Amino acid sequence: MKKILISGSSGFVGSRVLHQWQGRAELFTFPRGSLAAADESAIRRFVETVQPDVILHLAALSDTGYCQQHPEESQRANAELPVWMAKAARDTGAKLISFSSDQVYAGVTQPGPLPETLPLSPANTYGQHKLEAEERVLALCPEAVLLRAPWMYDLPGDGLPLRGNLPLNLLQAAQNGTPVRFSPHDHRGVSWVREVVEHLFPALQLPGGVYNFGSGNDADMVTTARQFAEALGVQVQIEPADFSRNLVMDSSKLAAQGIRFHDTLSSFEGCLRFYQK
Repeated sequence: MKKILISGSSGFVGSRVLHQWQGRAELFTFPRGSLAAADESAIRRFVETVQPDVILHLAALSDTGYCQQHPEESQRANAELPVWMAKAARDTGAKLISFSSDQVYAGVTQPGPLPETLPLSPANTYGQHKLEAEERVLALCPEAVLLRAPWMYDLPGDGLPLRGNLPLNLLQAAQNGTPVRFSPHDHRGVSWVREVVEHLFPALQLPGGVYNFGSGNDADMVTTARQFAEALGVQVQIEPADFSRNLVMDSSKLAAQGIRFHDTLSSFEGCLRFYQK
């Protein structure tokens, strides 16, 4: 079995890795809360102690609004920390798998699914720091794998932590009778986190580089919200927002390696079937 060291193991994705990968690998975690104060040398010492085959770096500061208001914290969490992980991986011979984000595409104006080869200049602080991390990590470790993940969701189950996400937001709005706002000019994929975690296991074998890692979506976010609400069987008032964005990722590079996501609506229908069992 591979020995895998996971950062962010108590978070939204990391907790599900621990839950879904039981028996598939030897799973080790950084001490809870330690990465908030750890410096580069502390991380290196811990990695040297564990001697993992793989470092799965999931820890991040992912609230885009908070990152915009606190750029120094974002820089440390989203750029420096992945670089420290990369140095530790390089020096111990571990392979680094690190999450990036679809927010690196914020500010792109071209329509349609976006490939990894686009020149990028992210429009928000979080995306800027994620892109910086990609570039610096690959310069240190060309064999590292950077996965650009989209907005993810899950429903309650197995006592795992939740955070604000599309279906929960819609359920809450329906219960409270409050409207939700989406733009018909906003396009992005939305992924079921359990599918992300399942595909993450074979992603450990990917050749080094950057990969778009999530569901595609042919619909705008107003249509997507309506599709999700209909699948949930709830009535939600949707108020139109007036902004344009395209974060839809082209997953053909990933598919060429044998990893294929369901599209956004199909994945959500699979999520509902899973929880209705």
